[in-house]
Amino acid sequence: MYLTKKHLSRRTLLKGAGISVGLPLLDAMIPAATALAQTAAAPKLRAGFFYIPHGAIMWNTAHGAELDHWTPSGSGADFRLSPILEPLEAYKHKLTSFGYLENKAARNTVHTTTPATWLSGVAPDQGQRAASMAPTVDQIIAGHIGQGTALPSLEVASETTIQVAACSGGGACYYSSTLSFRNASTPLPMEFNPRKVFAQLFGEGDTPEEREALARQTKSILDLISERTHALQRRLSASDRALLGDYLDTVREIERRVELAEQRDLSAIEVPEAPIGELDSFDEQVRLMFDLIALAYQADLTRVASYIMVAEGTNRTYNHIGVSDAFHPLSHHANNVDRLLKLARIQRYHVERFADFVAKLDSIPDGEGSLFDNSLLMYGSNMSNSDRHNNYPLPTILVGGGAGTLAGGRHIDLPERTTLANLHLTVLNKVGLEMRSFADSTGEIAGV
Repeated sequence: MYLTKKHLSRRTLLKGAGISVGLPLLDAMIPAATALAQTAAAPKLRAGFFYIPHGAIMWNTAHGAELDHWTPSGSGADFRLSPILEPLEAYKHKLTSFGYLENKAARNTVHTTTPATWLSGVAPDQGQRAASMAPTVDQIIAGHIGQGTALPSLEVASETTIQVAACSGGGACYYSSTLSFRNASTPLPMEFNPRKVFAQLFGEGDTPEEREALARQTKSILDLISERTHALQRRLSASDRALLGDYLDTVREIERRVELAEQRDLSAIEVPEAPIGELDSFDEQVRLMFDLIALAYQADLTRVASYIMVAEGTNRTYNHIGVSDAFHPLSHHANNVDRLLKLARIQRYHVERFADFVAKLDSIPDGEGSLFDNSLLMYGSNMSNSDRHNNYPLPTILVGGGAGTLAGGRHIDLPERTTLANLHLTVLNKVGLEMRSFADSTGEIAGV
């Protein structure tokens, strides 16, 4: 597609009476005879990582393939979705399922490191008093595609991820409560209060006017801090100046994000009212978090999101789908068929909510396609058979068009015990990072 309009600056403002109003993307903002892929309208990849605890009902229970509710049947492009994955049938042509993946980094840890090692592929050093692991895939991607947005990445959950059953004996929950490590020593909290997530995206305040006023006030405070700290720096020793420098780097990063937030164009976005807080209905809470991620993608406030759909070790019940048992105790199914079928119902429910999110992304235009066409979404768990707390094979799918980088429409049976890091490496290179290795990877996965 080529456009031949006169070129109007993307930052053009309508000015008058002391106000300035930003404009949405217009054809006139695209240089004449320029391919769409080379303009501001070029598709921007969104990446998302969606985690479920306690694995999935696969072929590795005592009942074998007969009770496997996760693994698609058949292989290649002729595969058929399983009962758990069936809600994604309309998007099967952009779905890739993987068989025989393993993550050795999570071996023999029960719940304590399962979430954090899902995207790192590296076992943490639990001999350290503080967190010590490795940066996760989502944060590496955020460093590559997320620096031009107000939030380089967004980390959310449907409930508190601090669960007694999942934390380590020493009380540290670094590895059981988050998917995301910015670097080896910096775990990122997963926010489960929708109002706080909304504030991250749009600022504090219930109305646009309140949010604008608070943003101006925040910026003026940051400016004041910068001036005073620079004056103080001249009177400090070298070691104190180094400490102060680290602090100033943090302030400057906040200022940069405030400036990016001020430049965002929300003219085509219907911003909802700020949520009151965590919702009483878990189903509505799950849906709201997905809606906030979709809104963040649509407004280009972030391009990378990670979502713990329910916490590791949770005692959450699912009465709204007819399962009154608490999730974590139920996950110790002891190969009881009734318990296995209840678990499969819970696992299908989460895929249903994920499928609703996919449908929403597919309904939102983005460039020449939809947000779904320009998304790369990884969904799965870092546990396999929850009764045994093992990590092979891992239930894992990729969904989306990946801005033209994902093939989709197939199930890939990999060699037995293929490291999950091979999929991580594949995803990182689909994003454009051109990495040769990641964690214990042995190479990319072909045909993705």
